[in-house]
Amino acid sequence: MNTDITIYHNPRCTKSREALALLEQYSAQNKLQLHVIDYQKTPLTLAQLQAIQSQLATTVSSMVRDNEAEYAELNLAQADDVALLDAIAAHPKLLQRPIVVYRNRAVIGRPPELVHALFD
Repeated sequence: MNTDITIYHNPRCTKSREALALLEQYSAQNKLQLHVIDYQKTPLTLAQLQAIQSQLATTVSSMVRDNEAEYAELNLAQADDVALLDAIAAHPKLLQRPIVVYRNRAVIGRPPELVHALFD
């Protein structure tokens, strides 16, 4: 089992920075590797998004930032899961942030304290 921690991070987002600070502290205390991926500079593939969605154990719609202009422009309100994931892959800004993956489980860190659930 992979014991590294990965955060899909947007450095311009306050909540993402707060979650990263929590993870830096936790990974240092527990001697774990922390991988920080700026998903806007390194967009996720459709396969990666599908894997994360299965680790989140939640709906695809919860992964989407529905307050972004692209959401309305692409008419995603009635989109199915495939269309939503395709839209996120093509427009990384639509990905909810931050997403933290640890031991094949994932959470959306909004609020940042939700990342603690991965370590219980």
